[in-house]
Amino acid sequence: MSNTTSTTTTTTSAKLDPAVIRIAIALLTGAIAVIFDTTIVAVALHQLAADLNTDVATIQWVSTGYLLALGVTIPLVGWLQSRLGGKRLWMMALTLFLIGSILCAAAWNVESLIAFRVVQGLGGGAMLPLLTTMIMQAARGQNISRLMATVALPTALGPILGPVIGGLILAVGSWQWLFLVNIPLGVVGLILAWRMLPADGPRKPIRLDVVGFVLLAPALVALLWGLSNVAGDGGFANVDVIAPLAAGVVLLVAFVLWALRKKLDPLLDLRVLRHRATWSATALMFLSGASLYGSMLLLPLYWQELRGADALGAGLLLIPQGVGSLLSRSLAARLMDRIGGRAVALLGFALVAVATVPFAFADGTTSIWLLGAILLVRGLGMGIVFIPLLAVAFLGLEHDEVPHASVITRIAQQIGGSLGVALLAVILAVSATAAGSLVVGFQIAFWWAVGFSVVSVGLAFILPGRPRTVVELTPEEVPKAAELA
Repeated sequence: MSNTTSTTTTTTSAKLDPAVIRIAIALLTGAIAVIFDTTIVAVALHQLAADLNTDVATIQWVSTGYLLALGVTIPLVGWLQSRLGGKRLWMMALTLFLIGSILCAAAWNVESLIAFRVVQGLGGGAMLPLLTTMIMQAARGQNISRLMATVALPTALGPILGPVIGGLILAVGSWQWLFLVNIPLGVVGLILAWRMLPADGPRKPIRLDVVGFVLLAPALVALLWGLSNVAGDGGFANVDVIAPLAAGVVLLVAFVLWALRKKLDPLLDLRVLRHRATWSATALMFLSGASLYGSMLLLPLYWQELRGADALGAGLLLIPQGVGSLLSRSLAARLMDRIGGRAVALLGFALVAVATVPFAFADGTTSIWLLGAILLVRGLGMGIVFIPLLAVAFLGLEHDEVPHASVITRIAQQIGGSLGVALLAVILAVSATAAGSLVVGFQIAFWWAVGFSVVSVGLAFILPGRPRTVVELTPEEVPKAAELA
């Protein structure tokens, strides 16, 4: 008989804790409006410009101001949670988002609308990383894949169904309803948060890392601002792109050096990236933002520019992709338990890549039914991808490390998404101009989107495989195990 320790792989068969389910329901109810808000408003920019008597360059700040507010708020979430407690911070952030929504609906000109969108962004910026943090802390490492399937649902569907909802609102009502629609969900979310979220209270008080904040917040704002300007004439060659991006990179490098030297209460503890699961998932979050969200720029434009659809029609034509994401959610959770995050991410990115290829051959006459079927497959891949990345990022982390990992992955996804949108916008414009054909421009841009997904497939190999856990035997099972050893 040998004296060995037996290990085996296990699947998660226990039911979800009802208390964790209640927390997830309360948080997701409030977060849905925030997650859908950006894409709902994006489809209305041209109508907003006409109604508010302004140009497209100015109205773009309705989106840019919101995005920059996220960049200011996200780095503070971990510190705010330690000072206020998760429940109190969540309710305050949701209240601020609702106030911003009401103010946006009451805006009297473009300047006031931009200012009120910043208020919205300050609230929403705190909610998005806090959503993942509070659910992960409540779960305590149990049933992570199934929980992430729930958390990823609105995140995956937001960019897909947001344009549909926005188009429907504009078809039957005024632009003010783009913001008023947030109020019912937000109010219900506040009530559920008050009743269902546990009162965690402040943790051990920590001092605000002022230097870290002064470096990181402007860095994110500069990077996001620079990337948002890429769509203008000149692309990356514009001074309003180069200058912010250069400043953002310098500030970000300075923050990293500061954070690595600061041992006590850094604004963002980069030491969580020592965990292979966290740094590999963060890298893929960045790249998935570029490959997945970048393509979400091309697809509506394809339907509108080449196929003649309006905003609502383009949104409706993207519904198969949303259906695919919905169908793959529970499948991805089961696969995570069976084959691990690495294999699931590989499958998801591969499906996205393969299902993007037909668009690289499409023109203005390609069958809508064929492309709809392809979008269904692409949606399956997108739904599969999100879950392992969200789940793997938190493997092996302590309770107090979760907020830092949540903020880091959120920043990576936000910047990656902005970079992907900027790159594909420039590639589309340059290719169409050089070829003298919009069809060729779209085909080249979609090939680049395929390339992003293929690179993601390669990087997915760095994710941890299926975890091996020690089997805990009862006293009655020990003799039998000893006989088998």
